[in-house]
Formats: sequence, C-alpha cells, structure tokens
Amino acid sequence: MGASRRHVVIQAAAVMAVLLAMPTGVHAQRGGAQPPRPGRAAAAIDLTGYWVAEITEDWRWRMVTPAKGDYQSIPITPAAEKIADAWDPARDEAAGEQCRSYGAPGLMRAPTRLHITWLDDDTLKVEADHGMQARLLRFGTWRSPGGPPTWQGESVARWDRPQGRGAQGGTLVVETTRLRPGYLRKNGVPYSADTRMTEYWDLIAEPSGDQRILLLVIVEDPIYLQQPWIVPVHFKKEADGAKWDPMPCSARW
Repeated sequence: MGASRRHVVIQAAAVMAVLLAMPTGVHAQRGGAQPPRPGRAAAAIDLTGYWVAEITEDWRWRMVTPAKGDYQSIPITPAAEKIADAWDPARDEAAGEQCRSYGAPGLMRAPTRLHITWLDDDTLKVEADHGMQARLLRFGTWRSPGGPPTWQGESVARWDRPQGRGAQGGTLVVETTRLRPGYLRKNGVPYSADTRMTEYWDLIAEPSGDQRILLLVIVEDPIYLQQPWIVPVHFKKEADGAKWDPMPCSARW
C-alpha cells in the first residue's frame, strides 16, 4: 500500500472512531428524525388574548335558560330525553352540581368571554368568565395522570397546517375526553362520561382589522346522542380584558 493511500485509510478510520464515540443524540441530529417542536413554537395561528362569544345562531337556547323539555335540535336518545324531562335546578344545587352545564361541551356554546394564554410551551390555557372555568389544551407527548373525570376533561391538541408551497396559517385540532357527566344545554340535556368532543379552531383576520375565532364543535356520545352533535361557535377578539367579568356557576341562569 502506498504512503498516500495508507494516510487516507488512517484518516477515515479516525473519523469513524470519532463518530462512533458520539452520543446517540448527535446521530439523530445529523440524519434522524428531529424532536417535535413545542406547541407554542409550532403555533400555526395566534389565539392568545381576550375574546367574546358572538351569539349569531340558536339565541333562544344559548342566551337564556330554555324551558324544561326544550331539547329541539339536539339528536338525543330516549334515555337522554327521560333525564332532560326530569331536570330540576334546585336538586342540582342541593347536590353541589350547579356546574353541570359548564363542562366543556356546554361551556363553549355559552355566552362567555375567553382569556387564552400559554401556561407553558406545551399547554394552551383557555379561561372562561362564565362559571370561572379553565381548560388546558396540551400538546406534545403529554399523557393523562389518571384520577377522576372533570368538568373540562382532558384535552390533547395539535396544529393542522395546510399542504402546499407557501401555505400559511392552520387549524388547532383538540380532542377532549374523560369528561365528568354534565349538560349540553342549561335545561338538563345530558352528556355522559363516554363523551368525546372534537374541536377545530380557525382564526379569521378581516380587512377591518377585526379578528374572529371560528370554532366547529363535534360532540359524540354513545349513551345520550343518536348521532354526532355538530355546532359552530364564533368569538370576536377584544382589545383588552376591560369587560372580563368572572361569575360562578349557576344551575338556573
């Protein structure tokens, strides 16, 4: 072997030895899959700030407490109808269940204001002044710690970006489960612990400078719904929190 060729072989062996001695993480950075970006860094749209619900549809069911037995437009089962017909707000109050209509499936249709902030890099916090509730939308590899179901359940979030060169924006997709049983409507229309709620959050910037959240909510419940209940919700951005008015849960209004 000539001197020059021997020199090249020695150099190659030295480089290989260095590469093999490197930590596993370095190999991943050189050619393997990159770790996912945190939810805040990967955000497709900016939902932070104060927002007010715009009640542009179903006013008589959302702005006031409907009469007992008014479950029109919700595809409930006979079992759900029986529960709704027996609704008694005084009984809910006595049992400490006055927040039954403030669980996530009912809350997002309520006449509420939202305050949306990042709790940390992978947790978007959605506070509602209606009933003083707070939802945590978790990104990344978060796993449920267990424990009893809650009014707001457990929400796993991801960003869904449009495909195509130069595409901008995107949609926040949220899946919520482990919900404590509550009401879809203030007058006792129920949802069960088996409920799954899927949400699609889109942000619209208008020529006037106004910003609106267009939210599509899909509620699935094998116990109390004959088919998915699909409803739109709109929120308009406010300049600040001057109109933020937290009020506790009520079984009556």
